[in-house]
Amino acid sequence: MSNPQPTAQPSGTEEPGAGAPAQLREIGTLVIGVLAVQGDFREHLSSLAECGVLARPVRRPEDLDDLDGIVLPGGESTTMDKLLRAFDVRDPLRKRLAEGLPAFGTCAGMILLADRIRDTAPGQENLGGLDITVRRNAFGRQVDSFEEDLVFAGIDGDPIRAVFIRAPWVEEVGAGVEVLATVEAGPAAGRIVAVRQANLLATSFHPEISRDHRVHRLFVDLVRRAAR
Repeated sequence: MSNPQPTAQPSGTEEPGAGAPAQLREIGTLVIGVLAVQGDFREHLSSLAECGVLARPVRRPEDLDDLDGIVLPGGESTTMDKLLRAFDVRDPLRKRLAEGLPAFGTCAGMILLADRIRDTAPGQENLGGLDITVRRNAFGRQVDSFEEDLVFAGIDGDPIRAVFIRAPWVEEVGAGVEVLATVEAGPAAGRIVAVRQANLLATSFHPEISRDHRVHRLFVDLVRRAAR
């Protein structure tokens, strides 16, 4: 997980990449929210805007209205869990996910989407939906952060340059989960770091901090298919 960023306040302040109100959007334009209570949400807003969708921060229950999909960013999963409850967003978001809202979780976002967490903090609750077991901070501390080129199923061209920062990995997957990428070298070789199940996508790494938006485009395509 990445270093926690300053906690976002529900002030209505517009973020980079934030879109216009839903009623002003062009017909057919996808609206994808980014959970903006903590973590690196600004980078996701920028990446989604580069993909041609209307991206907007989500801090309050009403921000979930009219969304076609949502991104759960990296950050600190225990802090994000507490803020989701403090801002009264957790239960409405969990309901939207259960109803089929497409979601993309990166690093801490993967932990929030997982049905099962190992090495979890006392009292931490997740949103769930992905039939996986993740281990928090599996790759080690901040000083153990690293980059690696990954072959990513469903993405053509050069390997994805993946950045891992205090990242989780996936230890178990259910029958309906597709493994999209694994670590290919070093002591963590074979560890699962990207998965998909129905309308849910998750990565252990941070695609939002690179200029390669192919993973975000993969999610946008998933959202577009779900919206048909």
